[in-house]
Amino acid sequence: MSENYITTATEKGNICISEDVIATIVGAAITEIDGVDGLAYTVGDDIMEFIGRKNLSKGVKVSFEDDKITVDVLLMVDFGCVVTEVAQNVQSSVSNALEAMTGLSPTVNVHVSGVSFPRLRA
Repeated sequence: MSENYITTATEKGNICISEDVIATIVGAAITEIDGVDGLAYTVGDDIMEFIGRKNLSKGVKVSFEDDKITVDVLLMVDFGCVVTEVAQNVQSSVSNALEAMTGLSPTVNVHVSGVSFPRLRA
């Protein structure tokens, strides 16, 4: 993720929050949801993990236009879970976490990119 900042003007000055901070809050909020196996990788995330750099913001895209924040989340859902329930729980958790920690009220788009099956042990 780039070093873009979401800026909010207040009567005492500007508050600038890095998109990386927003993405990390989103990643942390998602880890608490039952049925989520994890965030899905994008090509850039795969390369970063390959060279040893891990972060909670993989699979999260943050954009800010016309004073509105939009968060796109790419995730994997556990097999056997109701996909729409898991996605709605993710939307709620992400929205609540961002509102509580930043004061921003985001639009949260959830993209379920796959289903994870339990690993069989031999």
